[in-house]
Amino acid sequence: MKFNYIICHYSEIGLKGSNRKFFEEKLIENIKKALKSFWYKKIQRISGEIIIQLTSRGEKEQKEIKEKLKNIFGLAYFAFGINCEQKLDIIKKETFEMLSTQKFKTFRISSRRSKKDFYLTSQQINEKVGEYILKEFPVAIPLQAGHRREKILQDGEHSRTIRVNLNNPDITCFIEIVEKYAFLYLEKISGQGGLPVGVSGRALSLLSGGIDSPVASFYCQRRGLDIIFVHFTSYPFVKKSSIEKVKKIVKVLNKFQPQLKLYLVPFTDIQKQILLKTKADLRVILYRRIMFKIAELIAKKEKIKALITGENLGQVASQTLDNMFVVEKATNLFVFRPLIGFDKQDIIEKAKEIGTFDISILPGDDCCQRFLPEHPETRADLKEVEIEEKKLDLKKLINKAFKDIKVEEIKNPLARVSPGGEA
Repeated sequence: MKFNYIICHYSEIGLKGSNRKFFEEKLIENIKKALKSFWYKKIQRISGEIIIQLTSRGEKEQKEIKEKLKNIFGLAYFAFGINCEQKLDIIKKETFEMLSTQKFKTFRISSRRSKKDFYLTSQQINEKVGEYILKEFPVAIPLQAGHRREKILQDGEHSRTIRVNLNNPDITCFIEIVEKYAFLYLEKISGQGGLPVGVSGRALSLLSGGIDSPVASFYCQRRGLDIIFVHFTSYPFVKKSSIEKVKKIVKVLNKFQPQLKLYLVPFTDIQKQILLKTKADLRVILYRRIMFKIAELIAKKEKIKALITGENLGQVASQTLDNMFVVEKATNLFVFRPLIGFDKQDIIEKAKEIGTFDISILPGDDCCQRFLPEHPETRADLKEVEIEEKKLDLKKLINKAFKDIKVEEIKNPLARVSPGGEA
C-alpha cells in the first residue's frame, strides 16, 4: 500500500510555551535540509504535529526517507500513513483496505482525537472500526500480502481466526483525527527525541579520534546545539590517517546536523616546546590548557560562548577533578562535559549505536597521546602550572597555530537538489 503522508510527532517541543512555534519552525527547517526536495510536496505544522505530504517519488522511496528522519533531533516518532475524509464509513473502509495487505491474527485499533468537535470519542472510534474489521473478516484466511483476504462466512464465534487483542496484538492500526485530516497508519518509527539542532545556539567541540568526544558531541547536538568541531593534529608525528579518521567521524555526525565545519589545528610545534621546556608530569595539562586557549580564539571568530569536551571523571590521569579545574581556568568559555558521570561501557554502547565506534577504534594516535609522561600529575596545582607556562612563548606559539589552521566544510549529501518542496 502506498502511503502519501508522514505524520511527525515531537514530545519535548510540545512542552514549550509561547515560543513553541520557534522550535517547530526549526524542526521543519532541519527536515527540509535532510530530505530531497523531490520527495515531498509540502511540509507544514498542524495541531501538535508536523505533516509531510509525499510526492509519487517519495511514496516509492520511503526506505531512504525513513533513514533520514530517524536521525533528526526533535522527533519523538514518525509514521508513514494515508489521509482520508473525516467520515466514519470512509475511515472504516480505508482501515480495512490497509489491514487487508497485512498478515495478522490479532489486532487493535488505537485512535487519537485532537479535534474535539468530532462527533465520536476516541473509544467510540476504536469500537466501531474494530467491529467493522471483525465483520469484514469473520474468518481470516491469510493470502499473500497485497491481496484482500477471501471472506468465508461460517456460523459460530469459534470459526474466527482473527480477534481483538488490546494488550499484545500482532498489528495495531492507528487513527488520528486532527484539524481537517484523518490519518491512518500501522507503525510508529522512533526518532532521536531531544531538541532540533540550532535552537540552543552554537558550541565548539574538541574532537579527538577516540570514543568519547564524538559521543559527547552527539549528546550536545541532541540538546539543540549547532556544533563546530576542532581537531588538534601532531602531523608528522602522527600519520595522516589520524586526520582522515577524524573526518570520517565528523561525516557520521553530519547525519544529525545538516552542515558541519571542522577546524584542523597544527599542534606539533607547541608539543615540541612543552617537551623541551616544561616538567614532564605536567605535559598533558599544558597540552589541554593551550588547546582551550586556541579554541577560545576560534570561538571568538565564530561568535561562540561554549566548549564541549569528552572528559569523563576519573577515566584517565588528566581527567581528575583537580586537573579539570586547572585546565578550565585557561579559558573564559563555558565548558560542557556531557559524559562526566558516564560509565565507559555506556559511552561505548552509545558510540556503537550512533556509528562512530568502529571508526574510533581504528589505529591512529591523537596529539595528546604523543610524548606522554611515565607518571602524569593527577592533582595539578594552578600556580605551578602557570609558572611552567611562563617558560613558553605562548603568544607566539598560539598565534602561529591559529594562523596555520585549515578549515573544512562538510555538508549533508542530501542538500536540496531540485526545486519542488514548499513550506
